Amino acid sequence: MSDDAFDPAEEARLRELMRLLRKADAVAAEEEELIGEFRIPKSRIPARHIDGIQTLTRTEAAVLRFLGWGRANADIATLLVISENTVRVHLNNMCRKLELDGVRELIALAGVLFHPLN
Repeated sequence: MSDDAFDPAEEARLRELMRLLRKADAVAAEEEELIGEFRIPKSRIPARHIDGIQTLTRTEAAVLRFLGWGRANADIATLLVISENTVRVHLNNMCRKLELDGVRELIALAGVLFHPLN
């Protein structure tokens, strides 16, 4: 089977995972954490990051949200009317505050926190 061939079993596993994530979000709907000005179901936040997330500034939270939506640094800079260098500074500050090894881990965390499930 080639890499781009349709795999019904894989699609079924992904659909089940999405269903479980939606269910966990619904159960924890009353339990939310503020990240900047954004409300996130507490069930999405890894326990080891809860304290660090509370220290993020509003701008860092906005950068994290756009990162979770798959935006590139240049797009984030344009959307927030800041320079790309400032975006990189925010990314590095968030990695330090959340005790992450690098931006790749931050991107993964941002996806967990902010990627829509619908």
